[in-house]
Amino acid sequence: MDSESTSIRPLNPHSDIELTTLEQQRSDISLSSEQPGASVNVQELPPVDEGRKAWIFCLSGLLLETMVWGFGFSYGIFQAYYTSHPPFDKASHIAVAAVGPTALAIEYGAGIFLAFVYGRYPDHMKKSMWFGLVLNSMSLILSSFVNQVWLLIALQGVGLGIAGSLLYWPVIFLVSEWFVQRKGLASGIIFAGSGIGAGFIFPLIVNALMDSLGHRWTLRILAAIQAVFGGIALVGVCPRIPPIKYRRGQRRPQFIPPRLQFFSRKVFWTFATTTFLQAMSYFPVSLYIAVFTATISSPLSATIVLSMFNSSGVVGQILIGYLSDRFPYPWIMFGSTMGSAIAAFLLWGFADTLARVFAFAIIFGGLSGGFSSVTFAAATDAANPNPEQAGMAASAATLGKGIAAVMGPIISGVLLEAGKSVSSGPYGKFGFGPVEIFVGSCAIAGSMSSLAVLATRPRP
Repeated sequence: MDSESTSIRPLNPHSDIELTTLEQQRSDISLSSEQPGASVNVQELPPVDEGRKAWIFCLSGLLLETMVWGFGFSYGIFQAYYTSHPPFDKASHIAVAAVGPTALAIEYGAGIFLAFVYGRYPDHMKKSMWFGLVLNSMSLILSSFVNQVWLLIALQGVGLGIAGSLLYWPVIFLVSEWFVQRKGLASGIIFAGSGIGAGFIFPLIVNALMDSLGHRWTLRILAAIQAVFGGIALVGVCPRIPPIKYRRGQRRPQFIPPRLQFFSRKVFWTFATTTFLQAMSYFPVSLYIAVFTATISSPLSATIVLSMFNSSGVVGQILIGYLSDRFPYPWIMFGSTMGSAIAAFLLWGFADTLARVFAFAIIFGGLSGGFSSVTFAAATDAANPNPEQAGMAASAATLGKGIAAVMGPIISGVLLEAGKSVSSGPYGKFGFGPVEIFVGSCAIAGSMSSLAVLATRPRP
């Protein structure tokens, strides 16, 4: 009796790229699970780094990034409305301010948990993304009916954070299947969605809807818009390598893999530390740059500056992603963080005109906002020689970013209150001096940590 023979053959124009360990593992399991007596089934994989399906995946990831992070980083618009309009205008401003960071912290922090889940249940990844899209829309719709802040935190914070995690992280885990030599460029394009959403799309839509319809109908309309465009994006987010089909009773991998070797590698810990320090400098600026601008000029100018800050991150993410494919990424990290520190100390520190604030928003937003595009290069080094664990390494390093999304704004809020009680000179206008020093110091620390990454990364 002949047994079925199944082979997976990659159509890869780059002859120097071989099947990854993950491809080999999936092929081996597929071979062992076939039933005898069946005909030969040859399945050809689409090429990496090029081809219609690869770039459809990239553009679909860009659309999901725009939805998840573009909306998340635009929460400041909602916060300003909630604190000045009923029913939340009488509530604690600290509680209202906690809604956005709660969602961001969950979205950043859930990555490592989802990496373990999808490692055990890879065949359920796409289903979880559709569930995340439904949860995303339902959280927004239900948020439009609540009148208490704790319910707003539960829905627009926790609910939206879980939904965003389910939509975002599968894209990150699948990038390595579709892109190898152009991984930096592809990730830069995908990550640019946050800047596009927070810099162009959501500020315009949310402001227009809030002014004409109020927050309740704004949330409902956004739920419908995200459901439509999210559904379109999910059609294009597919694994390049078909997921393993487990039969009933067939043993699945352990929930936590027995050998996560990247945890024992110094390059992982130095990169995770750098990511945390860089995020501690980035999030306070993203939250308070509009507040600072409104003090100098008008609320309209504040919206423009925030848009410029997020938009410049689009250019930074694509450019840094492109450069990380061609140059040692630790030096790119060093340039990003050191340039951000100089901008914080000098441009923001001495800013007393709108022109200087514009210059700071563009430079800091581009350099600091583009930092995330080096993630895949560093994660690949950390996971080496187990490339299938690169997604886990990236999600584990990003956990610190979720912590910084909460810690950074809290520390900056305390420093701002302290700064307002001290008379300011030419440096640190309107009590922002301590915040500016904190932001610049964290960026300087990140640049020093980048040199530690350079010292600990594997030699080529």
